[in-house]
Amino acid sequence: MSDVICVPINSDKDIVTARQEGRSLALELGFSETDSALIATAISELARNIVTYAKRGEVHIGTATDAHREGILVVAKDKGSGIANVRLALQDGFSTSGSLGLGLPGVKRLMDDFELVTDVGRGTTVTIRKWKE
Repeated sequence: MSDVICVPINSDKDIVTARQEGRSLALELGFSETDSALIATAISELARNIVTYAKRGEVHIGTATDAHREGILVVAKDKGSGIANVRLALQDGFSTSGSLGLGLPGVKRLMDDFELVTDVGRGTTVTIRKWKE
């Protein structure tokens, strides 16, 4: 990832900043308005999880490339308590905060690649990519 944008996440205001940075980069990379909005939504969900569950963390946003395509790469990291049951956390409707539970499963559906690494007591890193068509 070159020219990575790093947004510290500590408050609701930071969620908005991360969302805007992601949408802006997506449009700059040539994503459609629709895909740019989906990317912004995924970033918003990940940043919201950081604020809700870990209190602080960061979101890194940059370009992704492989041999045949270009896209956007987002890495959301925190040093919170981690996710005790990943399988449950990835189920639609599951929430420990009383929300609708659309967060992680929704992010997974919105993006092309989704990877979650968590260590209970140490934190969580979610890596997502969306490729241009």
